[in-house]
Amino acid sequence: MQIEMCPSSGPQSAVSTLLGAHNVHAQYALVAMSLAASSLGTTRPTTLASRRANPVSARINVARVCAKSRARARTTTMAAAVPIMVNDLTGKMGRAVADAVVARGADVCYLVPVAFSGEAKDPVSVGDVTVDIKSIRDGDPGAIIKSLKSEHPGLIVVDYTLPAAVNANAALYVANDQPFVMGTTGGDREKLLKDVTDAKLPAVIAPQMGKQVVAFQAAMKLMATNFPGAFKGYTLTVTESHQSSKVDTSGTAKAIVESFNELGCGFDIADAVLVRDVPTQIAPIPTGMGVPEEHILGHAFHTYKLTSPDNTVSFEFQHNVCGRSIYAEGSVDAALFLSDKVGDGCDSEDCEAGKTLFDMIDVLKEGGMVTN
Repeated sequence: MQIEMCPSSGPQSAVSTLLGAHNVHAQYALVAMSLAASSLGTTRPTTLASRRANPVSARINVARVCAKSRARARTTTMAAAVPIMVNDLTGKMGRAVADAVVARGADVCYLVPVAFSGEAKDPVSVGDVTVDIKSIRDGDPGAIIKSLKSEHPGLIVVDYTLPAAVNANAALYVANDQPFVMGTTGGDREKLLKDVTDAKLPAVIAPQMGKQVVAFQAAMKLMATNFPGAFKGYTLTVTESHQSSKVDTSGTAKAIVESFNELGCGFDIADAVLVRDVPTQIAPIPTGMGVPEEHILGHAFHTYKLTSPDNTVSFEFQHNVCGRSIYAEGSVDAALFLSDKVGDGCDSEDCEAGKTLFDMIDVLKEGGMVTN
């Protein structure tokens, strides 16, 4: 499977699919059967999806169809725009999210004019919003959050800071009962998930916010669950290219490899080839990765190749992303999703069950597959 989202292959939302090698249709059917067996294949109409598809008229809440085919009417009220605080919007990913918040429209959400960074910095203009950049390490960040929650009811934080700050930032949000979306990777993930779960604080935590890539991850996971050992004996090679500032193996590659191992590959993620040198990145395939030069500082190209024991059959899966907009849009969708899970207005089955920790699969299941 090949997913490309680069200018060289059309608009950034364009998706092309390629399955190879021998018996292409059988493998395509394999993925399709896996998807059909999952609830992910059915999208439930919700306030989240309708609000983004038609942000004006969809401000009115309507009846929601539940997973158990039970209709439940909601009170007809005008939904308020969601206030979103982006930490740290002075970074490239944080700035992309802030731009996406403003672009989504003030009737849907708006950018809070305060953001945390590692240190205080000059104000930053995003559209018509001037954002004050405050230090998260100095002063009393908890008091700032409490003040913002009072000024902006329903506040949702989106965190794109540094891996080393993941756990400390989450502790700050937990201590102040502040719902958040964590797009930052790294940190002690086990502790992060445990602390947030124990606190019963509503949060969306995911190392991958790109909705289409997440859908591909879900398809691979479903195939592994339904057809364990299907590729037993096959050799897997993994090559991934990112900007040189990313020194570790991506969380997305780790998740995909986990599914391949459930399919019988037995791959050690330490054997993944990490391409970080520019000449190899921009060199055309097959000698290089074929990354457009204008996206050297922001891209994610992943290739997974399976080869049969006798070298007569091979399969290749790719997802190539240029730029950051796919992650930024997904982060805003996650924030809107989380807003619907917070407070007395939540009438979803998740709220009834007491579920508070979510990932991007949960966002997609509730109609979050909206492509700009």
